[in-house]
Amino acid sequence: MRPSSTRHPVHPLSFAIALLFTAPLSMSVFAAADADNTGSDSSITPTSAQDKVAQVEVKAKRLDQARNGLSVETGGSSYRISEKDIANMPQGDSTPMNQVLLQAPGVAQDSYGQLHVRGDHDDLQYRIDGVILPESISGFGQTLDPSFIKSVNLLTGTLPAQYGYRTAGVVDIQTKTGAVDTSGSLGVSMGSNNTREVMGSVSGSQGNLNYFLNGSFLTNNIGIENPTSSKSPIHDTTDQFKGFGYFSYLVGDASRVSLILGSTDSRFQIPNSPGQPMNFQLAGVANYPSENLTESQDEITHYGVLSFQSSIGDQFDYQLSAFSRYTSVNFNPDNIGDLIYTGVASQIARSGWANGLQADGSYHLNPEHTIRVGAFYSREGLDNQSNVLTFPADDSGNQTSDQPVPYNVTNKKTAYLEGIYLQDEWKATDKLTINYGGRYDHVDAYVTGDQFSPRLGAVYQLSPETIIHAGYARYFTPPPMELVSNDTIAASVGTTNAPANTLNDPVKSESSNAYDIGVSHKFTPQLTMGVDSYYKQVTNLLDEGQFGSALLYTPFNYAKGKVYGVELTANYHDKNFSAYGNLARATALGKDITSSQYTFDNDELAYISYHDVHLDHDQMLTASAGMSYQWHGTTCSADALYGSGLRSGFANTEHLPSYVVMNAGVSHDFHTREFGEVEGRFSVVNLFDRVYEIRDGSGIGVGAPQYGARRELLFAVSKKF
Repeated sequence: MRPSSTRHPVHPLSFAIALLFTAPLSMSVFAAADADNTGSDSSITPTSAQDKVAQVEVKAKRLDQARNGLSVETGGSSYRISEKDIANMPQGDSTPMNQVLLQAPGVAQDSYGQLHVRGDHDDLQYRIDGVILPESISGFGQTLDPSFIKSVNLLTGTLPAQYGYRTAGVVDIQTKTGAVDTSGSLGVSMGSNNTREVMGSVSGSQGNLNYFLNGSFLTNNIGIENPTSSKSPIHDTTDQFKGFGYFSYLVGDASRVSLILGSTDSRFQIPNSPGQPMNFQLAGVANYPSENLTESQDEITHYGVLSFQSSIGDQFDYQLSAFSRYTSVNFNPDNIGDLIYTGVASQIARSGWANGLQADGSYHLNPEHTIRVGAFYSREGLDNQSNVLTFPADDSGNQTSDQPVPYNVTNKKTAYLEGIYLQDEWKATDKLTINYGGRYDHVDAYVTGDQFSPRLGAVYQLSPETIIHAGYARYFTPPPMELVSNDTIAASVGTTNAPANTLNDPVKSESSNAYDIGVSHKFTPQLTMGVDSYYKQVTNLLDEGQFGSALLYTPFNYAKGKVYGVELTANYHDKNFSAYGNLARATALGKDITSSQYTFDNDELAYISYHDVHLDHDQMLTASAGMSYQWHGTTCSADALYGSGLRSGFANTEHLPSYVVMNAGVSHDFHTREFGEVEGRFSVVNLFDRVYEIRDGSGIGVGAPQYGARRELLFAVSKKF
């Protein structure tokens, strides 16, 4: 990582974090030395290779259980999606990650693959095997691939103290690991919109080493949502590569070193909308149809997580992790077309390199109390560069010359984020469990800030079939790094790229108080239903918008906000048949924009300063449902999404029409003499070819219109070996 231009002062919290990292590790070293000196013979020499493999498998499972025990879910809501659930979806392992999460309650669909959970703009935290994965620069690529997921839990509501920063939802992923015997799979998929995908995986073990490798390459002609309702978008090809690797090595009976590596490399053409009017004059260009534009965007993310997991005695389990993530987004304009239609052509390059440490520990004090403690530290350097072509303009913004003028802007920033937490899981009675604690966070970036955040959650088992949960949480959410500095605004003055105003107060960290209460009841061994309600009061509410031609986001604050809603869930499992349904009602409001004001028109700013307005991603009703049935090697499945429509119009005072989209699929395991067992899958996306608009180009921070994908037919074949 590049060194910071200024030295970061040591915060007192850093000393506490350092102690948390070094103490358990040094105690483990002394414990290991004592074991060696005593010549302990507690480990039995295996009588055969099979016995040794079995012992390795048992140790790995015990460590997995210990790692899962480092986390707690008391007080909030948890929605679990298993490896089998993903396989039973119409597209199986090829289902995009955002489409997997859309099957959870309270998750609203947006353009560019964005998700909004319980009325928040994105604000999702991804964890892989318990370790926070630093977020990528906002784009529209899918960093994670469901094919390496063993299970995923979406945690929402009032989260325990160990969860901080991005708290609308925690996507807690448990990865697949190596099999006892070497195995793998290879598959191909093809279909509508010239879709072609190749995917493969291999897993196995060698002694104490366990590994799982997965990769895929996808290309099609509908990489981003179509700005028109046509079946075939113009200039919308994408190429996407994803790779993932998991390696673990057992050290003794109670320790494990694991390494996770991941990479995505995606290329997107920006789709065109034909027949647009030419708004500016460019010397030497009389005609340039809008369907001929050649904008594109490239997105790259690489990440790695190195973890050491161990125990000290029978009571203390811990995991120490170091992580690194590099991310970059490059927007490449069509200089001629962008100048003619928007008055500005911006080549934008954003990159970020984050490195950090995370420690989590769990101490089983007695049968009633489990103490959990942890710390997090990250340092991220962000480099934003813009090469801009625009036209000279008068004070009213009118073009005064057909000769473009260039200017360049470079912004660099190093951000630090530190946090520490302590919590106690108290089994007060056989039926009541209480989790209480707090965390302290400190951020030093574009603005500095800190906060102590108490947490309280409880779960009460009213009867063997009925469980009630409730909780309170105070949250501290630092702003994302994608910011535009005052230098960018100053450079654009006197051009057609000048904003309506030059106000640009710094983006602040969000602070909120969240409340959650819910109940679930098992009506039969097969059917479980639940209801959950939530309310959140917010100061400096964070939101993001797309301002300008590039498909990149800029954060801003509302002075105050409130988010509230209710969710209904139902799940049914009976032998070979399973079904689920979710319905959510949500409201998200904000008032008075207090940062990044230059991105708004003056009349919109004035209106929002005196009115509670719906956030652009606010959707009143969201629903999802699905089913699958297995019969003699054949699986039939279907799922559906309903949305009442995201906000639109001046200051988000309107909303788009509602829509329902259904997907269906069928798969079968074929047993052939030549190739052995082969799975064939046929799936249909948007079964009834519903034409629906996700965005219409209006609303706060909304760019071009986007329509949902029309009907797609997909065929896939995979072979296990």
